[in-house]
Amino acid sequence: MTTEIPAITLNDGRTIPQLGFGVFQVPPEDTRAAVETAIEVGYRHIDTAEMYRNEKGVGEAIAASGLPREDFFITSKLNNGDHLLNDARLAFDATLKELDTDYVDLFLIHWPLPTLYGGDFVQTWRALEEFYHQGRARSIGVSNFTPHHLRRLRAETEVRPAVNQVEIHPYLTNEEIRSYDRENEIATEAWSPIAQGAVLGDPVITEIAERAGKTPAQVVLRWHIQRGDIVFPKSKTPERVRENFAIFDFELSGGDVASISALDRGEKGRTGAHPETMAWVPAK
Repeated sequence: MTTEIPAITLNDGRTIPQLGFGVFQVPPEDTRAAVETAIEVGYRHIDTAEMYRNEKGVGEAIAASGLPREDFFITSKLNNGDHLLNDARLAFDATLKELDTDYVDLFLIHWPLPTLYGGDFVQTWRALEEFYHQGRARSIGVSNFTPHHLRRLRAETEVRPAVNQVEIHPYLTNEEIRSYDRENEIATEAWSPIAQGAVLGDPVITEIAERAGKTPAQVVLRWHIQRGDIVFPKSKTPERVRENFAIFDFELSGGDVASISALDRGEKGRTGAHPETMAWVPAK
């Protein structure tokens, strides 16, 4: 039986599968096999980035699947070292080459980098608008943008981001950003959805999992789905890849969703960099 993955309609009219497969921290040499497993399980939404250095493996797995390109939703993200207009153009060309495709379904600015490039992420967004108007990025969006970053884009640019990908999990529910996104018809994607495993031993989550007959990871992923966010867990373990996909045959009660949301620790729960101070640029 084929699992029907819910789709979310973006503000540009295109749709995105609510569950995808992420390849963050998957070594380049392991990426093709990991994505091939994901495709076999049923994933059709793949999330990668230039900084992960594994776009090529994603492209190879999709080509090897024998399925039509249009069956897939591929996301990639701009490298932090390529925010200047011409650099962004060259980097985007390289992404298409690595993925062996003439378009991506979604292309994101990976980080706003407000302390670099004179804080001018607007010029970078204009490069993405260019890719969008060319049809080479079917949708464009941002990652790790806060409401004030998004307000600046709204005031100074033409195309509204379709997506904002930010750290979200039960210990960092990021409600301010989710609320802004919702009010402005920007879809929210959750990275680090299980807080790098930190939430899986939480007594609230393990109790719900035992009651549901599911694993803690499945419960947390289901929490994301029911809150309306897009999620793309990653794993190289075939059993875990299948487990993460099996979250559509049960439902959490409203009380369970609220109990998990109440685990929020605010900034103390953050596992990754803060958008206002992130200034890392990888070596070329």
